[in-house]
Amino acid sequence: MREGVTRSRRRGSAILLACLLVLVAGLFLASLAVGPVLLSPEEVLKALAGEGTETARIIVAEIRLPRALLALMIGATLGLSGAALQGLLRNPLAAPSLFGAPAAAAFGAVTVISLGVVDALSFALPFAAIAGALASVALLILVAGPRASLLILILAGLAISSLAGAGTALALNLAPNPFAALEIAFWLLGSLEDRSMRHVLIALPFMVAGAAFLIWDRRAFRALTLGEEAAASLGFNLTGVRLRVVIGVALGVGASVAVAGTIGFIGLVAPHLMRPFVRYDPGRLLVPAALSGAALLLAADIAVRLIPSSGEIKVGVLTALIGAPFFIALIMRRRHDLSGAAS
Repeated sequence: MREGVTRSRRRGSAILLACLLVLVAGLFLASLAVGPVLLSPEEVLKALAGEGTETARIIVAEIRLPRALLALMIGATLGLSGAALQGLLRNPLAAPSLFGAPAAAAFGAVTVISLGVVDALSFALPFAAIAGALASVALLILVAGPRASLLILILAGLAISSLAGAGTALALNLAPNPFAALEIAFWLLGSLEDRSMRHVLIALPFMVAGAAFLIWDRRAFRALTLGEEAAASLGFNLTGVRLRVVIGVALGVGASVAVAGTIGFIGLVAPHLMRPFVRYDPGRLLVPAALSGAALLLAADIAVRLIPSSGEIKVGVLTALIGAPFFIALIMRRRHDLSGAAS
């Protein structure tokens, strides 16, 4: 009986992952085709193979491919980071964007740019962003504690995010010239526009390392659903788990912000969309949440190119417009559930 249930769950997981991979692949192809110059799937595939017209090859390989790759990488990183934080804190409302990691990473990046230490294409830029994200996640766990209530988590996250946002606004206010101010505004809004393969190469190593840290503790997240004492009795070093999650989130989010600015709510929405499909198992949630995050950001980046406007809407603005109501709905549903349980 138990073996049959296990086999059924594995089959369900395989089907889910296959569907998500097909969805991500389709959106990736659409991201290469959609823009001011609309290309057919056949033209896109020929351009990727180095064939077709020179115009199509330039549009696909030099303009849209880096953008699509970054949307896939950043969306997957944010989805995975959100699922890992929710598993660690045992709270479905935990996410990097809600607790200041992207804002702190943006502050780190903006600070070194405004001081003239590095430029926007420097390979040293992610280190500054990662340092900011690392400090914010560590401060959250330190201030709120591993058993913090929802209220404490939100208050601590708001304080950290507000502090980082104030620092970024100060850097904008003290910008030495209009060009520096425009670069800082880019980090405030979040965008994948005008990205190159250099940005992909800057972010990729840090994102891969961060994902490895987060996936490593998937079994610990499952054990934590039984409580910290039970997880410790099963042989998990919870101090090490927390440290790896902090480092993994900081590496991934810091690298994302370093090349695309602040893109919020993907890390909150993606795990919630996938949680019912994995039977609320935090260990099995990580990879589906990453694929769902990639699909969400690819879809959002396609949408900003299709919305009629005088200039392209920043993708960070669109994800915030969609994610904020989603977060409010989650708060209201969680409040209703807690009220029902109390009565």
